[in-house]
Amino acid sequence: MSHHAFIGQYIDEHQSRFSALSDAIWDVPETRFEEWQSSALLADALAQEGFHVTRGAGQLGTAFIATLGSGKPVIAILGEFDALAGLSQQAGCATPQPLTENGNGHGCGHNLLGTAGVAAACAIKAWWAQHGQCGTLRFYGCPGEEGGSGKTFMVREGLFDDVDAAITWHPEGFSGLFNLSTLANIQAAFRFKGVAAHAANAPHLGRSALDAVTLMNTGANFLREHIVQEARLHYAVTNSGGVSPNVVQADAEVLYLIRAPLMAQAQAIYQRVINIARGAALMTDTQMTVRFEKACSSYVPNRALEAVMEHNLQHFGVPRYSEEEQRFAAAMRATLTPDDLHNARLNAARTGGEAGEAWVAALGDRALTDSVAPSVATREILYGSTDVGDVSWVTPVAQCFAPCFAFGTPLHTWQLVAQGRTPIAHKGMCLAAKVMAATALTLLEDAAALARCREEFAALRRAHPYTCPIPAGVRPATL
Repeated sequence: MSHHAFIGQYIDEHQSRFSALSDAIWDVPETRFEEWQSSALLADALAQEGFHVTRGAGQLGTAFIATLGSGKPVIAILGEFDALAGLSQQAGCATPQPLTENGNGHGCGHNLLGTAGVAAACAIKAWWAQHGQCGTLRFYGCPGEEGGSGKTFMVREGLFDDVDAAITWHPEGFSGLFNLSTLANIQAAFRFKGVAAHAANAPHLGRSALDAVTLMNTGANFLREHIVQEARLHYAVTNSGGVSPNVVQADAEVLYLIRAPLMAQAQAIYQRVINIARGAALMTDTQMTVRFEKACSSYVPNRALEAVMEHNLQHFGVPRYSEEEQRFAAAMRATLTPDDLHNARLNAARTGGEAGEAWVAALGDRALTDSVAPSVATREILYGSTDVGDVSWVTPVAQCFAPCFAFGTPLHTWQLVAQGRTPIAHKGMCLAAKVMAATALTLLEDAAALARCREEFAALRRAHPYTCPIPAGVRPATL
């Protein structure tokens, strides 16, 4: 039996087990670096399969590495499991119905993401049981992707230094390659310290930290005209200084997320934002401090490794759906706006150039896709960020998308949470597991294929040296 047939049969036979594991993580949504139950569920599942599990990897409490085999090559599968705040939602429900008001929810499908990697690792272990081990397989349990850059911290600690290649995926509304670069980012908090006073009787004695935050945000908004057009500035006021308008607010804080195509660009914009914060402090006679929280580099595709993954994507195709699943997907699609659908079409088309545009046009109004999206080597950017980027700067990486939701469903929404615990999501997750298992086995067994990936990566590093963007001493921040 070929490894394609073996992997497909193994994951199909164990789909209910992996679906239950994914659902268990969906049921306990935990945010960045606090994923204690979610991390344990995945780590325990691999330990029970005979993997050697190292918990608390890289001094990150919820990170772990599960290892099977020995020697070279070392192939890594990356998995995530963190949720998002404020996205609690009932599963399988096509209307917004929070399970817990303002509670957490898996609005990016990471309950599926990590579980598919575990399923792929288990399939490879089963193959090895019949055909013998060849090298080392590792599963990296990676916490805090959402606003935490957990993998970047893991890279900084050297956890990927001996890895020959890594593979991962992301849930989406279609099947295809994640073959786009992404935006590098830096996240930092700016705290202003002023002087409290009675806002009516003695306002002249006060120094408003909230005024400083407001002026900083105004200055940053004027900065937008003078940065590269692909850059992004986002901010959230995390401490407004209190709820009493008759008190001059003495403490206030704003959290900034700065993005740009290159880390050097993000760092330059960050310095300008710091200067704006200094100006706001001068204008308000307050004290300003900066707390650097995290950063991640742009994602660098490896075309040789993508070719291996695309071959497996085409082999396994797309899931088949029941009439009930089709009806539910149509109900979810009906909740989306024309802008949601337009943006999804643009994102899908970016992966395939003109062929991608034709593929999107042929979709019509189908809620569930029925073919793999084409892909071409492209300089297009996915206007988001991922800490997989830093892994791609230290070892070759390839990623794919698998269809887990109605086409057009935006990430980080209640609609995505509602679909993340359904048979549609489970089918996409298992498809991703098959693709990753087959890709990893190719790298483990075909030295020439791996050598092509490594040669391309070596050329990248010669042209563009890498420095981890998170300074030594910076520790992960929870919400």
